[in-house]
Amino acid sequence: MSLRERLASGGFAVTAEISPPRGAGTEPVAKAAAALRDWVDAVNVTDNQGSNARMASWAASLAVLAAGLEPVMQMTCRDRNRIALQSDLLGACSLGIRNVLVMTGDHPKSGDHPEAKPVFDLDSIQLLSAFRAMRDERTLMSGRPVDPAPD
Repeated sequence: MSLRERLASGGFAVTAEISPPRGAGTEPVAKAAAALRDWVDAVNVTDNQGSNARMASWAASLAVLAAGLEPVMQMTCRDRNRIALQSDLLGACSLGIRNVLVMTGDHPKSGDHPEAKPVFDLDSIQLLSAFRAMRDERTLMSGRPVDPAPD
């Protein structure tokens, strides 16, 4: 049963969290996903949690999919403007990633690149609204159409 189906049925959903590695290999993600496969409905894949540079959430989410689990790709507003956030959602959806958790994100001062400039073009509520419009109204924040729309 997919995470969406579990939630729609009113059932209790169990998720775990995987932090992508600080490296270009997906093996740590695949191993963690394999260990969780029989225990959870989906796996949250963090997006540079704590403002620390790690493998992109979409890439680690693909490794979770390949391991036979459903990912919940996290997206933070800290590192991307509205163009990049919308683009990342479209790309992730095109690759089979169907669940997204949006967050504003920690300030870069708390992470391993404290000199980085934060973006925060949108906050999590604005991003969620933009993603809902992309799905339901089939439009980008610019008003231009999206076809096909992310689901």
